[in-house]
Amino acid sequence: MKDFLEHYREALNIHLDDLDLTKGDEHLTVLGKGGQRRTVLLDDPKLLNVLRKYLRSLDYEHGPMFQAQKNGRGGPLRYQSVQERWQNYAAQAVVACTLHQLRHSHATELVNGGVSLGTIRKRLGHCHIQTTLRYAEVSDASADAELRKWRRKQQKTP
Repeated sequence: MKDFLEHYREALNIHLDDLDLTKGDEHLTVLGKGGQRRTVLLDDPKLLNVLRKYLRSLDYEHGPMFQAQKNGRGGPLRYQSVQERWQNYAAQAVVACTLHQLRHSHATELVNGGVSLGTIRKRLGHCHIQTTLRYAEVSDASADAELRKWRRKQQKTP
């Protein structure tokens, strides 16, 4: 449970100053476990459009990216608040999915897209590749395509 909450603490502690939206090099700096900083590439154009729209809607320029507005407190959102919101969104969409499953889905999508486990490990902020392996599940279609590619290469070799 401690590791589970640590991932969300990273996201909830992102400050606006951690973002760099320089065109073509959009990324954010995350403070992870043990005070380790890492850079996360923001490479999805749809995500960037939504992020820019969200940033324009804010009435502040510094501080936590995701602020609690309850009672005008303005501090970072708490994990429990995010969890409640997510459960409501999932219920409205009639989807059974936890926030943590999104992390697994992202890793699986990267694996099935051919991204190396080392790169995925770095993206997720894992110290050990064994941790990343728990997240990444290769689909049957991706495994079959990889094996076919390997077989064709073997058949071409005299």
